[in-house]
Formats: sequence, C-alpha cells, structure tokens
Amino acid sequence: MSRLRELLESGQQVFTAEFPVIDGPNMHKVAQAAARLRPWFDAVNATDNPAANAHASNVASAIAMQQHGLEPILQIVCRDKNRLAIQADLSGAALHGITNVSMLTGDDVTAGDEPETRRVFDVDGPIAVRIAKTLRNGTYLSGRKINPAPDFFIGAVENPAAPPFDYRVQRVEKKVEAGAQFLQLQICYHPDRLENFMRGCVAAGYTIPIIPTIVLVKSVRPLQFMHDKVPGIDIPQGTIDRVAHAADQAEAAYQLVLEQAQHALSLPGVRGLHVTDFRNDDTLDRLMTDLGRSPRNH
Repeated sequence: MSRLRELLESGQQVFTAEFPVIDGPNMHKVAQAAARLRPWFDAVNATDNPAANAHASNVASAIAMQQHGLEPILQIVCRDKNRLAIQADLSGAALHGITNVSMLTGDDVTAGDEPETRRVFDVDGPIAVRIAKTLRNGTYLSGRKINPAPDFFIGAVENPAAPPFDYRVQRVEKKVEAGAQFLQLQICYHPDRLENFMRGCVAAGYTIPIIPTIVLVKSVRPLQFMHDKVPGIDIPQGTIDRVAHAADQAEAAYQLVLEQAQHALSLPGVRGLHVTDFRNDDTLDRLMTDLGRSPRNH
C-alpha cells in the first residue's frame, strides 16, 4: 500500500507537492528537487505536459522521482492521449510499482507554446478515472485480463473556483462514482468559493479526502500570468494589487500564500494541502515550518 493511501485512510493530514518539469538528460535536477521535497511531503505529483508544454514524460519522471526517494502521484491527462495511451501509462507505472495515479483533463493547448497541437479527448476526466478503476479491477477496457491486477490509489482533480459552482460539487460525485479515492483541487484565489465548495461536499456526505492547492510565487507577475493565461484561474484584482503595490512583493506574496494555506486547512472536509512552488528558494521550508510541519529524516 502507498504511504499516501495509508495516511489518508487512517485519517491523517497529508501534504503533497508538484515536481518541477524535467527536460532532457537532467537527472541532476531530479536529485536536487527530490532533496528539497523529500523532508516535507508525503507524495509528489509527476505532471503530464503541464500548461500544455512538452517535457519529459509523466511515467519517466515518476520513475526518476521514485529512484530518488519520493513517492510519486502519476498524473495522466486525457487532452493528449486516447484510451490506449492512457492504459499504457497506467500499466507502465504499475510495472515499476507506482500505484498513486491522478486522472485529469489537462490545460487547453492554447495555454502552451504549441497552440496548433490537436486535442485528443478520446475520453473525459471521469471516464479516465473509470479506466484506472477498470485496470485496478484486473482487466483492460477490452476485457483482457491483467494478472496480477495493479493496486492503484486513484485520484482526480476539481476546480472549486470555476462556474457553474454548484456543478463543481456534483462533479465530485461523478468522479467518486467513477472510482476516485482522493481529490486534489485547482488553485482557488477566492476564499468564499473554496468555503462554499467544501461546504457543499460535506453537506452531500462525500467522505473522499480533498486536498486544496496553493502556489508559491515571488511577485505579482506570475499572478497576473495565471489570471490572464491559464483557463480556470481567476484572481481578484484586489489580490493582484495587494502584491503589486507592496514595498516587498516577495514577502507580500508569501504572506498571501500562508493565509491561503491556513484558511484551506481550517475548512471542514479538507484533509491536507497541495503545494506548487514557483519560487524555488528557502520559502518552501519557511512555509512548511509556519504551518507546523516538521521535516522527516530519510
């Protein structure tokens, strides 16, 4: 059983992170990133061409992370892959003992540096979750048996900040019915929307572990970029101005993230926190310490 699954099923709070993208023969970067993340996080996402830009493959990155002492969460996007490729990623991960998987749609190709790319979308997010469940049950979609069956711990992603808001809660039910066992949320810069989303999930009786996301940034520039260029992310002008007009933008951005983290962790139904780090400095250690987290020795 994966450590992530063991912690969540025992009711403990978990912290996950996003592994930086890898380009080319760069195992040195893998080792450096692993050393930064290993003391703090229970599992780390191996992304699948995030922001619709090509990088080292998700499965290769997950294997490299595992070799450096991290427990990977393999992300698989249906934007780029048909059902055969999705099943191949899942089976390849299982071959290397990788069992945490997260099935998602992925950012639209217009967010990336090759916007002429053809979208695949053979399946959508909930169906991708169901594919992972099918393999976990011991067969491919064709009915061909897999022996032994891979013991996947299946995750999905939802965006609490994107309208229609009530439908976002309903989508959680669809993904749970499809086989999702944990949920990581897209970054939400509207505290009221995150509160309403979590309130709706609790009221509906969902017991799936839900892990909101925060993003560490150094200045207003990445906030403005996310607001302008990343579909599904909407940042209030007041939040952008708070960082833009600060005498020390890096400190203002840090305090914003710390407040977001503390707020998210205070909400009923929240079981942990997912951290994406665009600063790559010592504020990651500072954040985890300020949140009461102690580094693990390996």
